[in-house]
Amino acid sequence: MPSTNPLATPVNNTINALKTGNAIILAPSPKGTAPLSSLLEVIHPALSKLGLPEDLVQMVPIPPSKPKTERLMQMADLVVVTGSQSNVRAGYSSGTPAIGVGAGNVVTIIDETADIAAAAEKIAASKTFDNATSCSSENAVIAVDAVYDKVVAALALEGGYCLDEAQTDHLESVHWRGGKLTNALLAKDIDVVLNETGLDEIAPKDTRFLVAPQKNIGREYPMTGEKMARFLALHRASDFDNAVEKAVAIQSIQGAGHSLGLHSTDDSRAHRLAMEARTCRVIVNQAHCFATGGFFNNGLPFSLSMGCGSWGGNSIDGNLNWEHFVNKVVVARSIAENRPALEEIFSDYWENYGK
Repeated sequence: MPSTNPLATPVNNTINALKTGNAIILAPSPKGTAPLSSLLEVIHPALSKLGLPEDLVQMVPIPPSKPKTERLMQMADLVVVTGSQSNVRAGYSSGTPAIGVGAGNVVTIIDETADIAAAAEKIAASKTFDNATSCSSENAVIAVDAVYDKVVAALALEGGYCLDEAQTDHLESVHWRGGKLTNALLAKDIDVVLNETGLDEIAPKDTRFLVAPQKNIGREYPMTGEKMARFLALHRASDFDNAVEKAVAIQSIQGAGHSLGLHSTDDSRAHRLAMEARTCRVIVNQAHCFATGGFFNNGLPFSLSMGCGSWGGNSIDGNLNWEHFVNKVVVARSIAENRPALEEIFSDYWENYGK
């Protein structure tokens, strides 16, 4: 279980396990021990009311540790790993069938055909939810040049305070040290973010998140990666072609396979992203962190864990859901034979290329 999502992920996977007739043992990070212990105090009485054993849902003995989790993975029937990619790799190398999910680093494109106000409203709702700890929260927005200024203005109306270059540099120095995320802004309320960055006396009173304009993309630029904090990078693209190039470049560094967002009224552009980008989901005209995990209006399976396919080093490319907790049994019986003749299969090939 990831430290940044110590309750929702275990709830989701516990439901999946119990729905499919399984027991589940949860392995939290050290930071997730207290909330998970409180969660079990709710789950166990509920199981007892149904006449079910409380031990259907367990957690590793406190204090949790990597050796305990590694031993658990070796003994279990199935390993499901959400969290750091080192944990995912440990699951895959445990010798037990494993399902791992990939790192998020969502990039959302706003093109010249988009409803800019609606896009800004949805991005703001997604970015601020749960203090941006969701792997599906927008980490970068790419606006095409024709609407860039309108996007900045629309984000401002939704509480997005756009920083200048010096403010952006300072924000980066607070959030990253030696290329690694610090705890200063991670999953913090906006008042903490403003105070830690010295913006509390400057930012408008209605500020909900920060917008950090960017010119560069690369591993040497921390803003290219995932933030897990109440700010996003903003890139300007000359046109949609350039926006696609930048989105692919960002997710080639982090987030490949996870998901991309698109705000546009040109549906062909969603198809183009699906074919050109290394992504397993293209979320169109929706608040990304709510939509990616499935909702009643988009048909995706409800989930907090997104498979990223081979692009993200995962064994699944869909939303982790109850179907992944089931072994399917096929009963095969004889049916009337329906065997095609070789001519039916190869006639077109033979006609063009010979036998």
